[in-house]
Amino acid sequence: MCAAVRDSRATVGETAADLLNSDLGLGLDGVSLLMSALLVVVLMVQFRTKAYRPGVYWLAVALIRVVGTLISDNLTDNLGVPLTTSTTVFAIVFAAWHRTERTMSIHHIDSTRREAFYWPAVLFTFALGTAAGDLVAEQMDLGYWVSAVLFALALAAVAVARFALGLDAVWSFWIAYVLTRPLGASMGDYLAQPTGDGGLGLGTV
Repeated sequence: MCAAVRDSRATVGETAADLLNSDLGLGLDGVSLLMSALLVVVLMVQFRTKAYRPGVYWLAVALIRVVGTLISDNLTDNLGVPLTTSTTVFAIVFAAWHRTERTMSIHHIDSTRREAFYWPAVLFTFALGTAAGDLVAEQMDLGYWVSAVLFALALAAVAVARFALGLDAVWSFWIAYVLTRPLGASMGDYLAQPTGDGGLGLGTV
């Protein structure tokens, strides 16, 4: 999947969560319950599917991008969990997957157990990316567009490490996958947030 597609998913996930949470008045708790319930239903269908069905797969991904953002927001806003702590916790799923299966390649999701690791990993990439993006843009007070540039440079560094220095393909993929999340979130926030908060004020819609 090209980086542009992953990045657009990340941007839409950020703005969709903001739209449902604030603009439509559902609140963080209401949106979290609604989207999580929908995600569970779709994942149940996905796990029962024996072949790749694009509609089911991409609906699951679309819901995961929103739920991942909401998980990070709930931990930070409702529970007061520091972004540094949540960023570390989200990374644990990758360590568990690698230790159990000895591979995290997306080309070998060929068993129920591996798929059971894959979907939480995808979910936590969005949550991890949201936490990392908020950490850089807000707590470090660098602003949205500066954060976007930094994450874009980090992605470029991964590409150099992969193609010039021989970094492992699987690790390169997942590092880049995580980085597209805060890059997309930073771009989404820069476009949507009010000018007084450092954005362009275009709104979430």
